[in-house]
Amino acid sequence: MKKILEYLFNYNKLNYDQAKEILIDITSNKYSHSEIASFMTIYKMRNPSIEEMEGFRDALLEQCIKIDFDDFNTIDLCGTGGDGKDTFNISTISSFIVAGSGFKVTKHGNYGVSSNCGSSNVLEYLGVKFSNDENHLKKCLDQSNICYLHAPIFHPSMKNVAPIRKDLGFKTFFNLLGPLVNPSSPKNQITGVYNLEIARLYGYIFKNTNKNFSIVYSLDGYDEISLTGSFKLINNFSEFISDCNYFKLQKTTAKDILGGKSIEDSANIFKNILSGKGTNNQVNVVLANSSLAIQTITNKDIDECIEIAKESIESGKAYSSLKKLIEA
Repeated sequence: MKKILEYLFNYNKLNYDQAKEILIDITSNKYSHSEIASFMTIYKMRNPSIEEMEGFRDALLEQCIKIDFDDFNTIDLCGTGGDGKDTFNISTISSFIVAGSGFKVTKHGNYGVSSNCGSSNVLEYLGVKFSNDENHLKKCLDQSNICYLHAPIFHPSMKNVAPIRKDLGFKTFFNLLGPLVNPSSPKNQITGVYNLEIARLYGYIFKNTNKNFSIVYSLDGYDEISLTGSFKLINNFSEFISDCNYFKLQKTTAKDILGGKSIEDSANIFKNILSGKGTNNQVNVVLANSSLAIQTITNKDIDECIEIAKESIESGKAYSSLKKLIEA
């Protein structure tokens, strides 16, 4: 590892094969905690290159417990996290709205890193059972149009790295890898990132795949469409900057989309929005994100996608998807 660190400290970058091999060695416990921490810290000073990210991604996918959903046209709504904004669970709630609209969702998530309550925290509190059994997950998809893939039970190789990440206390390149290593390899993906450089990096990576994708970055730092200001959107066809007018929705403020102070608070916000009892601003934010996910799958006009998402909430189908997943 010493030679690798010296190489990287001299402003060199790894090629694909080097990156893949090193990450396999890291997750195989080949190096000490201090060596791994030093390696992670390098990528705090700069973002990984495209080749490095693709090597890291494929190392984790090679070692993960894979789920075969090739018969389903699925989507994942998953952000990098690490934006430090403490919002409610926007992408997770949006996932149930998409599921309630009749689309299959394979939501990949974990416990909170920068937020008070990550998707795994709130879903576990609500009674969703975590499983990596393929038959159970297919049953969830059949019954509720959504299954939840709790990252730690699909990526056992990450167990060695988890305590080091926790000790470091800052976001690392592993945060960036989360949306790239969904073990079900969804055919569609909407991913939120926390800065413009990462948005472009993801754009290059996704363009090297067969996915339908949308990458979003709110210019004021949110890793999703926050409606608090302008956002950057990169997809298969184009990239542009827009704002709430793209969705014909009202602008919100940071205060409007804050999450709860506890897991219980977050769960109540979660249920209120899905059951049609959220505030206008809370509902607008999830409509923006879920409609963009629907557009990513269908390529329909965004106005039509907004109406589809609204109907999912107003008909009770979004909330029903949550209840069915809990019962599965």
